[in-house]
Amino acid sequence: MSRLIGRVLGTLDAQPLDFWVAAPPEATLQLDDVLMVRRALEDGRIVSLYGVVDQLIARHEGARLETDVFLAGQGIIPLGHAVKAHVTVTRVEPEIFVPPLPGEPVSLAAGADRDTALFFDVMKRKFPIGLTRDGEVAWGSFDFLDGSRGAHINISGVSGVATKTTYALFLLYGIFHSALLGADAANTRAVIFNVKGEDLLFLDKPNQALTPEAEIQYARMGLKPGPFASVNLFAPVRKSERLAIPDTGTRSEGVTGYCWSIEEFCRDRYLRFLFADADDETSHMSAVLDRVESHLARENVAGLETFDDLVALIGANLDAWTQSAAAGTRMAFLRRLEAAAARAGHLIRGDLDVPERHRIDLQRAQVTVIDIHNLHDRAKRFVVGAVLKRMFEDKEKSGRSRPLVFVVLDELNKYAPRDGWSPIKDVILDISERGRSLGVVLVGAQQTASQIERRVVSNCAFRVVGRLDQAEAQHGEYGFLPAPSRARAGILKPGSVIVAQPEIPVPLLVQFPFPAWATRPAEVRAAAGDPFELA
Repeated sequence: MSRLIGRVLGTLDAQPLDFWVAAPPEATLQLDDVLMVRRALEDGRIVSLYGVVDQLIARHEGARLETDVFLAGQGIIPLGHAVKAHVTVTRVEPEIFVPPLPGEPVSLAAGADRDTALFFDVMKRKFPIGLTRDGEVAWGSFDFLDGSRGAHINISGVSGVATKTTYALFLLYGIFHSALLGADAANTRAVIFNVKGEDLLFLDKPNQALTPEAEIQYARMGLKPGPFASVNLFAPVRKSERLAIPDTGTRSEGVTGYCWSIEEFCRDRYLRFLFADADDETSHMSAVLDRVESHLARENVAGLETFDDLVALIGANLDAWTQSAAAGTRMAFLRRLEAAAARAGHLIRGDLDVPERHRIDLQRAQVTVIDIHNLHDRAKRFVVGAVLKRMFEDKEKSGRSRPLVFVVLDELNKYAPRDGWSPIKDVILDISERGRSLGVVLVGAQQTASQIERRVVSNCAFRVVGRLDQAEAQHGEYGFLPAPSRARAGILKPGSVIVAQPEIPVPLLVQFPFPAWATRPAEVRAAAGDPFELA
C-alpha cells in the first residue's frame, strides 16, 4: 500500500517530466525512492505520474547567513528544517503530459504502483537483476537480452572493487536457475573465460560461506541458492607434457586439458589469432597471413607432431606462398610466428592419440569455463579468438537463434580495443552486431568503457557500472547516467551496481547477493571470505 511522503513543492516549477517534492524532516525520503502523484483533470480523468528520486536537499528555512546555523543551534534564531527531493518522471498513465499541481500529495509507490512506475508490469519475460535499496526485486526485460528486441550486456568498473565478473555470473544464475527459459533451458549454453586466478573453476561447488541473509535475498528473487547445476571445466595443457595434462593450480579434478590439433589449426584458419596484436587490416602483414592460411588449409600436415614442425614447414615454403610480399614483410612475419610459438605453441599439437578428448566442446554442459589466466597475453588472444570463431560459425551454420549462447568475457579492452584492428576484434564486432539474430549474447566487462570499440558498447542493451573512477565517468560512454548517478558510481561498494536498460528511462541502483557458488578453494572448505575481492 502506498504511503504519503510529502507534497508537490510550490516554490519551484513542476513540469510534466520532473518536479520537486517537499517532505517533512521526520520522513525518511532517500535517493532511488519510487514516488507517485495523481492529478485530476477537468473532464474527470485521473493522470498518475510516477518517478524516481535522484536529488535530495536539506537546508535551514529562513536562514540568510551561513553563520545562522550556529545561532539556530544555540536557540537564538528559530529556524526550521526543510527537505526537498527532485523527482524524474519515469511513466505517465494515461499519457497526458500535464504537470502535477503544487500541494498535491505524493506517496511512496509500492506493490502494483511500483511495478507500474518501473515498467515491471509490462515485461512479458523478466529475470532478476538484483534488489533495490528497499529490498524489493528489480527486474530486467529478457526481450532486450535474448535478441527479440535487443541483446548484450556491458559492465564497467574499477578492477577488484566493481565485482564485474561476480555480477555477470549472478545474472546467468538467475536466468539458468529460474523458469524463464522453459523448454530451452536444457540446450542454452554459456561460455565463460576465466581471466583472473582460479575463482571460476569452482562454479560447480556450493559456497559454504553463504550467509542466511543472502539465502533470504535469493528467495525474494525466486531462486534457490547453490552452485551452477551443469558445468564443464577446461584448462590449457601444460608445456612439455606429452600426456596433455591440464595446467591448473589448486583444482585438477574434473578439469579437461585443452589444445588444438595441427590439422584443425590449419583447416579452420586459426593462424590469424596468433597475430591478434598485429598491424591494421590494410597492412602487408594481413595479406601474408591470408595467403599462408590459404596454403595451410590445403597442405598435408598429418606427419607433424609439434608446432615447431609447422613453423619449419611455413618457413620452408614462405617465399613460394607469398612471392609478391616484400622480403622485409616476410621476415617480420616469421619473427612474429616464432615469438608466438614460444608463447602458445604448446596449445597446437600433432602428437595426441585422440585429439577430440582435448577439444573444447560447448555441448557437454550448460556452462563451460575456459581457464586462460596462466597464459601469456598472446596465447589468451589465440584461445579467445579460436573458441569464438568456431562457436559463431557453428551458430551461422545452424541458421537458428535458439538455443541461446551467452559469452562472458572480462578484460574486453584487450580483445576489442577502440584503436587499431585485430582478427579477434573482428569476431567480437560480428557478435555484437549480428549475434542478436543468431542467439549469441555477449556479456562483456572491462575497467574502462572509453577504451572499447564504440560499436561493441553501443550495441549493448544493458549497461552496468560498478565503482567507477571519476575521471572515467566523465567520458561520453557513460552519458546514460545522470550527473547524480555518475557521482554515486565513484563511491559504490562491492555488491552494488547501477543498471540501465531500454525499458526503464532511468538507471537503477541494485544490490546483488553473496555468490551461492564457491569462488575460491577456501569457500569449498567452509571458510568464510569476501568473494567480491577477486571478482
